[in-house]
Amino acid sequence: MNSSNPIATHPTLNYLSKCQTLCSLKQVHAQMITTGLTLHTYPLSKLLYLSSTLALSYALTIFNKIPNPTIFLFNTLISSITTNQKSHTLLAFSLYERILCNKTIKPNSHTYPSLFKACGSHPWLHHGLALHAHVLKFLETPYDSFVQTSLLNFYANCGKLLVARYLFDQISDPDLATWNSVLSAYASCYSSSYYVSNSNVSSEDSGLPMEALYLFNEMQNSLVKPNEVTLVAVIGACANLGALSQGIWAHVFVVKCNIKLNYYVGTALISMYSKCGCLDLAYQLFDQLPERDILCYNAMIGGFAIHGYGHRALELYEKMKIQGLVPDDVTFVVTMCACSHVGLVEKGCKIFESIKEDYGREPKLEHYACLIDLLGRSGRVQEAEEKLREMPMKPNAILWRSLLGAARIHGNLEVGEVALKQLIELEPETSGNYVLLSNMYASIDRWEDVKRVRKLMKDHGIHKMPGSSLVELNGATHEFLSGDKTHPCTREIYLKLEEVGRRLQQYGHKPRTKEVLFDIDEEEKEDALTYHSESDCHESTKLISVVYGREIIVRDRNRFHHFKNGTCSCLDYW
Repeated sequence: MNSSNPIATHPTLNYLSKCQTLCSLKQVHAQMITTGLTLHTYPLSKLLYLSSTLALSYALTIFNKIPNPTIFLFNTLISSITTNQKSHTLLAFSLYERILCNKTIKPNSHTYPSLFKACGSHPWLHHGLALHAHVLKFLETPYDSFVQTSLLNFYANCGKLLVARYLFDQISDPDLATWNSVLSAYASCYSSSYYVSNSNVSSEDSGLPMEALYLFNEMQNSLVKPNEVTLVAVIGACANLGALSQGIWAHVFVVKCNIKLNYYVGTALISMYSKCGCLDLAYQLFDQLPERDILCYNAMIGGFAIHGYGHRALELYEKMKIQGLVPDDVTFVVTMCACSHVGLVEKGCKIFESIKEDYGREPKLEHYACLIDLLGRSGRVQEAEEKLREMPMKPNAILWRSLLGAARIHGNLEVGEVALKQLIELEPETSGNYVLLSNMYASIDRWEDVKRVRKLMKDHGIHKMPGSSLVELNGATHEFLSGDKTHPCTREIYLKLEEVGRRLQQYGHKPRTKEVLFDIDEEEKEDALTYHSESDCHESTKLISVVYGREIIVRDRNRFHHFKNGTCSCLDYW
């Protein structure tokens, strides 16, 4: 609206923007009626938007009395509802339906972004596909950048990153918002379940953070200048890859480009340094932030959790509450995770109970996942199974896998078999589930049962993916599969492995062969374990830290292990 237009600059509109209560709004509304402002679209849009934030029913009363509302007014009200009144999404769609039924107006480029935003979560996700069809029907190409970005965001939220990427690639000159949308989608999709134990991350998913870094490289070759949202996505990708060198580069980029170190950037950096093994740097950054919100505390508590510093995590949790900050869903997850990794079972259970007792909320699926993990790790496998069956919602595969893992560690074959039966129904093609139970059978020499499980895998056409490890050296990340011989330095690597093996034997190390899944002789098992076995790797690395006088930091799916002088920071509680 042109600022020189006398209607747009009418003094009554200034009073309207200052209304804080419904009473004051009604007074200004009365003034607008007497001055004739309500006969014009722009003042009406301002009135509708503000009234919908203060009292939605009043806004609807105003809207329903407008003889022939324009598409601009429909869009204004839909936008306000999807932004400020998210619990009334159904109302936004009913307004859209009125547009479709109106023969004098039709939806335009400003109608769809708000509606796609409303479709970003359950139970509205399926409406987004119908809206996409309507975009094709009602809008002419090329589409407005806001429409393209909202479509991209919708498919990213649905987890359909291939579609989101296709849409991104169709945009000839993506703006900053579009770049940020696709970067954030790649960076965040992988990390959503990072702190929930036994989450099943596929090799395809693990490539998403790397794709985010490739895209950022493309962005730097464009004329679009990154902002703090861009860097949060890039730093998040570095965190999920454990790529410290690239993460430090991103931090330097933030400083050199004078990008504001706000809550979001600060939180991303804390998380990155924690996930890359530099807990001291993470805490130093946390301590230097002038102000800290709940996101900053969550990142730092999560950092202590994955490094096995449960007591420090709990201290920070209590400090956060003293500061007057109210824990959110993530706070409960990371704090219970911290308790789980060091065996603080009663503390963790108390935090779980506080969700409802102290904060009046119902625990969510991820909170039950932490509880099952907490009880299972401590050996209270039967109690973990009982809690899982008493849950008000249906347990997912992550919870059953957590229970199966606990049953394997503590030798509860009965619970392990029950958990596997559930997992086969939920995830019949996931090899790791079968392998966990096979390990249990192998540990007690039940080789016929091992063969039965392997036959079950074969009958379902399931193949075990080889174990893999990532090592960062001089800024480059090297990936190794079990028995891998594709690396350019393969000869030197295997010679070194043989040397390490000999020195370990000199120190009296005997490989733990119980969990090798084949009924083969001990020498063959030891050879299989030389190149990859998670449990034997843990024992070997403790001894390697003594033999070579080195501190070794290793990250597995759930946490960091700091090996020094023959001990591990996890105290073998993993």
